[in-house]
Amino acid sequence: MLTRKQQELYNFLLTQQDNFIHPPTLDEICLAMNLKSRGSLHKHIQGLVSAGLIEPLNRKQRGIRLTKQAIQMGKEKDDADGLPYVGAIAAGKPIEAITDIKYMKVPEQLKTDKPCYILQVKGDSMIDEGIFDGDWVVIEQRSVARNGEIVVALVEKSEATLKRIEQYPHETVLIPANKNMQPMHYKPNQVEIQGVLVGQMRSYLH
Repeated sequence: MLTRKQQELYNFLLTQQDNFIHPPTLDEICLAMNLKSRGSLHKHIQGLVSAGLIEPLNRKQRGIRLTKQAIQMGKEKDDADGLPYVGAIAAGKPIEAITDIKYMKVPEQLKTDKPCYILQVKGDSMIDEGIFDGDWVVIEQRSVARNGEIVVALVEKSEATLKRIEQYPHETVLIPANKNMQPMHYKPNQVEIQGVLVGQMRSYLH
């Protein structure tokens, strides 16, 4: 168990480790964190050493270094706080969904309390719904949907696409939101629902 100050120091070292050319000294940490007392900082450092999060200090070692355990704990926390990003999803002709899983932070307002994941949109078939090429969509993972919802549909067990769905006893229709494109008609057993759109994110950086 860490004190509040020790937790703040650990979080700072974890998030800023790539911003230092060399492991930071006590003076550099004081300056970066706007701390006045080097003595109290040293006390917090010793607490983190005892917790196994910082390598023991010695005269040969310059700077404060996180242990491998501390870095791994930080990575696991990032993963737990984020949603799995599982690759690309077509908003046009179906393409294979990539499953190289990474994690992305998502505002609470864009996800539900059920399991969710993130896909990046490729194509322009959903532009009339405001879903553009390059956007990230948050998908609630489930296998059923109401007619009219925007879903991730797996076609023929191999290709995934993002479309509005209409389901009937004799067919399933995947409907684009682009006036230049036509609905796609399938037999019900050709389409599996893998999730429903619940959120969307966009970057304006190029």
